Amino acid sequence: MDERNNKPVVKLISKPENILKTVYTACRTCYSAVSPVEMYENDADEGKMLKLIRNVVASGHHSTIEHIQVSFAISNVSRACTHQLVRHRLMSFSQKSQRYVQEKGQFDYLIPPTIDKDHELREKFVSFMGEISNMYQEFVDAGIPAEDARAVLPNAAASSLVASLNLREMIHLAQLRLCTRAQYEIRMLVKGMCNELTKQEPWLKEYLVPKCEFFGFCDEHKSCGRKITKAELFAKAGV
Repeated sequence: MDERNNKPVVKLISKPENILKTVYTACRTCYSAVSPVEMYENDADEGKMLKLIRNVVASGHHSTIEHIQVSFAISNVSRACTHQLVRHRLMSFSQKSQRYVQEKGQFDYLIPPTIDKDHELREKFVSFMGEISNMYQEFVDAGIPAEDARAVLPNAAASSLVASLNLREMIHLAQLRLCTRAQYEIRMLVKGMCNELTKQEPWLKEYLVPKCEFFGFCDEHKSCGRKITKAELFAKAGV
């Protein structure tokens, strides 16, 4: 497993044709007597649209960004990583099943960077993955169903999935998982998702950032020091 193969593979496979105008139409509909159809069909200045969206999102009116649904094809991520990802409530997942997909030979796995950088520990890790693979195969050869043989597979086992979410949850996901306090692998996964989306929608870059960048302060119990903490901010304000 080299460094290239130890990172998530992410591809944006579905998104609305005109995200910016859709969000703008949703935002403006709430404050205008003009019909949404008329607003969407008329040309609008990009700067004007961005200004309104920025003001509406800053005000906390986040239902306006829930109309956008995006989907990603994801592979080369560990089960440990996907167990974290599926905890996000407003996402939909279709994941490779360890019940129905039987492993053949050595299963793919991910090596955490903290182990990968230590040659001796890396060798032990690789050897142990081989032992697990042999045990899994022994059970399958003995007639044990894959859904039961999988009990020995580790959190390091590689997986793949399709994940879909709306733009509000995408921003929330970025704010939590791009934080330096987040675990390395899911941070890299979410960074890949954000990069894929902003390649086509660069205006979203200001929203797909760690929460400290979005709010201007850190509310974690243990701060990395990148931004002033919430407690420090309140102290300065005399709160």
